[in-house]
Amino acid sequence: MLHYFFNLSRAGVYLMALVTPLALMFILGPWTIRKLRELKAGQPVREAHGNVHAPDHAAKAGTPTMGGVLLIGAVGVFSLLFLPLTSVCVQCVLLVTFVTAFLGFLDDYAKVKKHNSAGVNGWFKILLQTAAAAACAVYLYCSMDANACYTLVPFYGFVNIGWLFIPLAILTIVATSNAVNLTDGLDGLASGCMMPALFFYFVITAGPVDALPFGNGITAEPLSPYAIAVAFACLGFLWYNCHPARVFMGDTGSLALGGALGTLAVCTGTELLLTILAGVFVAEASSVVVQVVWFKITKRWYGEGRRLFRMAPLHHHFEKGGMSETQVCVRFWIVSALLLILAVLAYVPVDHSFS
Repeated sequence: MLHYFFNLSRAGVYLMALVTPLALMFILGPWTIRKLRELKAGQPVREAHGNVHAPDHAAKAGTPTMGGVLLIGAVGVFSLLFLPLTSVCVQCVLLVTFVTAFLGFLDDYAKVKKHNSAGVNGWFKILLQTAAAAACAVYLYCSMDANACYTLVPFYGFVNIGWLFIPLAILTIVATSNAVNLTDGLDGLASGCMMPALFFYFVITAGPVDALPFGNGITAEPLSPYAIAVAFACLGFLWYNCHPARVFMGDTGSLALGGALGTLAVCTGTELLLTILAGVFVAEASSVVVQVVWFKITKRWYGEGRRLFRMAPLHHHFEKGGMSETQVCVRFWIVSALLLILAVLAYVPVDHSFS
């Protein structure tokens, strides 16, 4: 924790949150991409059948994956050097980030080694995500005032939900981790959509309002530099991941980014507001669920499955409709920025007294 050693001011920590991830991304990025190519860590792409990838994505096969190692590594270096590791919130967000990054690495490694897109067992992924989320939720619940388990109802205010905080926190973290993972299907899409949401958490944890009404001296303020560090790591990664991508973040990056975003929501009592703020991720995940459920229902009704979307996740539906990959990405980024504004409008006017 170098900010203690050098007695860095709050502004100094924010400066390091900006400089450290960007510097590491630009310095180590080319070397990492080259090493991934040498290790033949290429992205396996499924054939364009059923409900998976758009046909022209076959050209992406062989592009290095597991670039999330660089992204999450840059965030980890900053966090270990400049964040107060005694903070309950910092401990929770780092726990979830690194566990989901490790899970994503196992999944990416399995795909590369087997030369297919199957990865590790889906139930194993859910189990490990749930375990990390549960550890975070229970730790927070045991650390805070039992009479101050608040969550924000958008446009209304904070309400006390008691022990329901634990299942809500677990659902938020697991769902967000998988939603960001499903969104990571086009060059730059996931990282570009993450940045507005991270900026929101930077603002509300850096502002005068205590965004974590849990009592017992727990504060979300240390998460402010973490949020901006992840945002700038995404920005640096976008330099290499924009179309045509030189590297993919893989599950190593997408599962970890989603886990981090979900934990930021839990640590600020904004689990419900996250459905607005991360609306693009919600839509992407929902499109997959709806597509699968409708396919199974119609198969039972008519003997053959039918689809509501041309292809799921949702970004492939628009690709199939004639949009280019770049058009889909930029328009989803714009929607994410608009949802940021809506989330601010849902957050700012509410009662923050927690009485």
